[in-house]
Amino acid sequence: MKHLLTALLATSALATPAFAQDKVTEFRIGLLGGENAQDRLASNECFRVKAENLLGVPVKLFTPADYDGVIQGLLGGALDMAWLGASAYAKIHLTDPEAVEPVVVKTNTDGAFGYYSIGFARKDRGVARLEDLKGKVFGFGDPNSTSGYLIPSIEIPQQTGSTMQSGDYFGEVKFTGGHEQTIVAVANGDVDAGVTWADGLGAWEDGYNSGALRKAVDAGIVDMNDLVEIWRSKPIPEGPFVLRKSLPERVKIDMVALLTSLPYMDPDCAYGVLQGDALGVQPINHDAYISIIEARKSQM
Repeated sequence: MKHLLTALLATSALATPAFAQDKVTEFRIGLLGGENAQDRLASNECFRVKAENLLGVPVKLFTPADYDGVIQGLLGGALDMAWLGASAYAKIHLTDPEAVEPVVVKTNTDGAFGYYSIGFARKDRGVARLEDLKGKVFGFGDPNSTSGYLIPSIEIPQQTGSTMQSGDYFGEVKFTGGHEQTIVAVANGDVDAGVTWADGLGAWEDGYNSGALRKAVDAGIVDMNDLVEIWRSKPIPEGPFVLRKSLPERVKIDMVALLTSLPYMDPDCAYGVLQGDALGVQPINHDAYISIIEARKSQM
């Protein structure tokens, strides 16, 4: 893949389907959990159609119930592509370094590719900071989520001086199943606070420019005026779009070209795929995720 972007510039990858000698019979895209399956499919259908027209083979979307479904699909060769969180990529790399390779990463409207784990609560719960949560119920998303578990499970104990075990600092710690589920659980009062992801740019009332809160606002799931931000992590590297390493090189070139051109070709489609306002994508490689891999190893 080190010559992939050079090849991109030298070929009209979007002009014709992949060469017959460098072709797949179908292409399978995994969509991480954290949002209900119907919304995930709707947000990515436009991309599926474009990929199918480009590759000249059937392209299918898969929506496992949790992150591990996508992780295992990529490890087992049942999936060809996914947009992973950094922690999910770390798990795959630690299990099989030859399974996938990062190719591009979402670029925020400020040109960076970082984001945050955001702690939030309902305004009427009397919670304005972590210290107000002692003895209360806290919600994580998925154990393979970077912002929904890995980073807050490291940084919050550093701040509170205690563990994330139920009954230590928090009265109870729950896994909700994903980002959308955490947002709904907080909004409904099922947990006192939780964490999710956002780029931290733009207005709180909009759910920021991109991320799970923005998607929830767009879907009418939550009114941000009912919520308050109570904690924010240090910047986290945005997770990569990955491709299965054993794919034909031409297919990789085509898919990177499609991802790169998407914001210019179809801004509305890019908004759905990238989960909000973004500049587009930029090249990324394994080195960007070494710190997350080390963090994941420390939790094993």
